[in-house]
Parts: sequence; C-alpha cells; structure tokens
Amino acid sequence: MNVFKNRQQMEREKKKNGFCIHTEIQINETPENTWKILEDFTNYPHWNPFMKMVKGEVKVGNRITVRVVPQGEKGMTFKPKVLTFERNKEIRWIGHLIIPGLFDGEHQLLLIDNNNGTTTFKQSEKFNGLLVPFFKFENTRLGFEAMNREFKKVVENLSPRIEKNITFTT
Repeated sequence: MNVFKNRQQMEREKKKNGFCIHTEIQINETPENTWKILEDFTNYPHWNPFMKMVKGEVKVGNRITVRVVPQGEKGMTFKPKVLTFERNKEIRWIGHLIIPGLFDGEHQLLLIDNNNGTTTFKQSEKFNGLLVPFFKFENTRLGFEAMNREFKKVVENLSPRIEKNITFTT
C-alpha cells in the first residue's frame, strides 16, 4: 500500500510541477563554430539520432516543424513556436499536444562560452500539462544524450573546415 501511495504522490507532484530533462556536454570548440553546426538544420538527418528534422524559418514568433525520434519509439512531428533565437547562444521553442495545457514541452538548446575555446552545450526540456504523469521520459533523455554525443563529434571533427568556411554534408 505504501508503494501505491508514494507513486500517487509522485504522479501528483509531476502533474503539479511538470517534469524536466537537463543534459549537457562540453565541446572543444568556440560557441561561434559550434553554432554553425547547431543552426544547420538541413544536415540534422545526416548526424542527429534524435532530432531528425527541423524545418521552417527559426525566428522568434514563427512556427517550425520538428520531428523527434526517441530511442525505441516511432517518433513524433510537431509544430512548436519559437520563443528565443539568439545567435551563438540559444534556441528555445514551445510545443503543445493538441491544445495548450494538455501536454506542453519547452525545449532549449543553449551554448555557454567557457572562455577557454570550449563550449558547454545544454539541452533541456520542461514538460507540463494534464497528461505529463502518464508519459515516460527515459527514452527522451537517452535521445538527448545521444544527440549531444553526436553533436560533439560533428562539431569537433568539422571545426578545421568550419574555420575555412567549407560547407559539408555527412
């Protein structure tokens, strides 16, 4: 009986406060060069194991189309609204399942300049809404981590070409 009560309390807390996923990785490259890969959405299908597609003009107030495929799942396509687009620093959007308040996700991609030629890449999402207690987020977290690792590899392997302004397709 205690397990059920604790689980109920956990689910109530999840519903009340939402659920957050936070991941980060250090990249051995400047934020400016890291940004060039982050904002090159046309190449996401070639290297990104989680966020397979980002289409549309990523500009504050615009709706874009994003397709995510968490590990072990079919994936989903949604049309979030861009909240922040700050070059060399941050992209943030919010998406809703059907209507706001049912299942909302605010996704952030953030570059932090470590002032030593490296960048900390932080990827996070805060989930809110009535359906949040019924979702499992482990595969999403694993997807974030897989994307972070591949992003680091792509940036660090391409940095010599970036500095020479050479475009790429993997």
